[in-house]
Amino acid sequence: MSDLDPAIKERLQAARTILLVTHVRPDGDAIGSLLGLGLSLQAAGKQVQMLLPDGLPASFKYLPGSNQIKHVQKGTLDLSVVVDCSDLKRVGKALDRYGAPDIVIDHHVTNGAFGKLNLVEPESPATASVLLAHMPAWGLTIPPDVAANLLTGLLTDTLGFRTLNTTSHSLRQAADLVDMGANLNHLYNMSLIRRTLPAARYWGVGLSNLSYADGIVWTELTLADRSASGYSGNDDADLINVVSSISEGSISIIFVEQTNGTVKISWRTQDPGLDVSQVAMLFNGGGHKAAAGADVPGELADVKKRVLAETDKFLKKS
Repeated sequence: MSDLDPAIKERLQAARTILLVTHVRPDGDAIGSLLGLGLSLQAAGKQVQMLLPDGLPASFKYLPGSNQIKHVQKGTLDLSVVVDCSDLKRVGKALDRYGAPDIVIDHHVTNGAFGKLNLVEPESPATASVLLAHMPAWGLTIPPDVAANLLTGLLTDTLGFRTLNTTSHSLRQAADLVDMGANLNHLYNMSLIRRTLPAARYWGVGLSNLSYADGIVWTELTLADRSASGYSGNDDADLINVVSSISEGSISIIFVEQTNGTVKISWRTQDPGLDVSQVAMLFNGGGHKAAAGADVPGELADVKKRVLAETDKFLKKS
């Protein structure tokens, strides 16, 4: 239980129309949390709009309720909720008409408490884990379609229960979600194993560009690489999870060139003594000790030079 549970329950129950949003370039936890909470609110009789301005990545179209996700919010609303997002900037333009959201539900240690009510639990391995722990207190049910989405969030943010913050509690949560009707085998395969052919080609380019120096492994993906591979997303297609498995790297980084003149950066570490979110914050990013990210304006070569220099400085100091 949280001291915020009564206030959140009151706001959710009083609202008739609710807008749910998450961060730009959403991952499995963002999408699973969005859909899980959204479908549960619908089951409680609420009118819910689930918004992803970037659109739903094709790799998550198998999730229950994914066909309801919209690009643009329409009509009026009583309540706005942001899930799995550490700051208002990462929401993009989804809340331009409203400003600060009414409720923020998150697990990022760098969360800036940008909502009117902020339920942030950095010790939780995923926002889906936070939702599962609190939804019953809000009077919300967890039918099989909701369980499937929440389990997807838990699976993807723990990389199949391989991250340092995986605990016996998160494993029990997964077992509870299976008991509620989620198909673990199917969701694990779809969210963590299967890849499209364009994504595999995109990986090939990234792996061929691998570099290493002084404990840092990195690679880059340009707009031309994305076009040549036929990959339709604007992320790294989860290649960072492969790069971070390279044993020589204390820290792993991927640089992904974006169409808006920025570079998306992902940091990962398997060293429990390092906190890469501290490096990400130098570039107005954030995240967790073991996984962080930022969007940095500038040309790829210049951004890469600056980020590698600061990461090297951080690693040597640590």
